[in-house]
Amino acid sequence: MTVGDFATRPQLSEDVARLVRRRIFDGSYAAGGYIRLEQLAAELGISVTPVREALFDLRAEGLLAQQPRRGFVVLPVTRRDIADVSDVQAHIGGELAARAAASITAEQLAEVKAIQTRLEAAYDGDDDDLVVRLNHDFHRAINVAADSPKLAQLMSQITRYAPEAVFPTVAGWPAKSIRDHRRVLAALAKGDEKQARKAMSEHLCEGAEPLIEHLIDRGVIAE
Repeated sequence: MTVGDFATRPQLSEDVARLVRRRIFDGSYAAGGYIRLEQLAAELGISVTPVREALFDLRAEGLLAQQPRRGFVVLPVTRRDIADVSDVQAHIGGELAARAAASITAEQLAEVKAIQTRLEAAYDGDDDDLVVRLNHDFHRAINVAADSPKLAQLMSQITRYAPEAVFPTVAGWPAKSIRDHRRVLAALAKGDEKQARKAMSEHLCEGAEPLIEHLIDRGVIAE
């Protein structure tokens, strides 16, 4: 998504929050720096209201802090933060995958397979936004198939902190992600709850270390 797209988007605050998250995790917004409401609103060509809503949401997520008369300051991202989020994702995501294996329909399985096919093709292209969206769709389709809305909601909340947009640029991750997703798909196709839980948990947990190293290299995480 480009900056010029914002004025025509219906879910402005969500889009602004997504943009700010990306800038935090790619190092554009450094820890200790301030984000100015009016400045960001002017850059995006929108009013300050959705920008304010987005920054309040990011404050609730622990990415920003609000300081009286100074605005919103970017908080440091730490190795522990990333590892903790990954551990929680692995536990909840594994359970959702296991439940999906027990209840997924033929139509739902076909949908997940189709998404994965498009995702693998997208990895061969040069559209990171498409990769991120399709990867999100892959996991969301499995979570829907699990038929556990409260657990899926928790997964959605914790995933907001995970820098999904960064993963396509992490060295070696695309190939590993493809292998992991295929393992999950194989378990779903067999209805193997134990293997689905294991494959998904390992996939989500093992992303932490390469992501941390990637963020250290770019100065987002201080060693």
